[in-house]
Amino acid sequence: MNRPEEIAEGLAKGEFFLEYLPILSLPDLRCIGAEALIRWRRADGSLVMPGEFIPSLESTPASGVLTYWVIETAAAELKDWLRRHPDVHLSLNVPPEITGRGGVYYAAMKAGLVDMIPQLILEVTERGLPDALGLAGMFQAQQLGIKMALDDVSLLRGANLAILSRCPFDIIKVDRTMVAMITPETPNPEWLEGLTALIRSSRLMVIAEGVETDQQLQVLRQAGVQAVQGFHLSPPISAEALIAFHQRTDGPEDTNGDLQP
Repeated sequence: MNRPEEIAEGLAKGEFFLEYLPILSLPDLRCIGAEALIRWRRADGSLVMPGEFIPSLESTPASGVLTYWVIETAAAELKDWLRRHPDVHLSLNVPPEITGRGGVYYAAMKAGLVDMIPQLILEVTERGLPDALGLAGMFQAQQLGIKMALDDVSLLRGANLAILSRCPFDIIKVDRTMVAMITPETPNPEWLEGLTALIRSSRLMVIAEGVETDQQLQVLRQAGVQAVQGFHLSPPISAEALIAFHQRTDGPEDTNGDLQP
């Protein structure tokens, strides 16, 4: 596990960079945005993935520093693209200790994204659900036009429904472990019926993560899932490659926003 001071040193040395995982709409497979993913390439050339260093940052000042770096870097790389395409969205993973405290909004303003605030999605996990102050801030963020997403949702856990009723989420992201259950032997896992019912009875946007096969893509489409991401569609790519990917997959301009149920 990497210590916060090592991560701060890595930032100072420019060892961190971003990749972007495209998000595509169903059924037309048009690129409607991307999730920013942080990467760490150490001086010796070794690549450290987020799961190896993010947990050590929780509830430390370094988590906020890294989040603000992500916002600033994504803005520098994609601000012009976002401005040209008001229908696309950028998802950012946000730690619980800064959710809703105004820091993300302030960082977005400082990075020149104030006019593109409605194109931002803040993702939190069940583990990272905010306290009372953060929850109030989530409502405030929504009033500013920022969308909120619950990440890594497992439909096998009953806690999800309670979470969705308590927090102002616009989007849920179905965890890749759920999608992996869709196989030739089990084409329709039990959780699919509940997901379809949720989509039909709510205004939630549903994004399925970790799509690896065409079968999974077709099953999710039939279930009513509105958007997908995963290696079957595209691996994480650079900002330049994302812009080119969007150009290849984009349909007619739609300035009303696609991330709507």
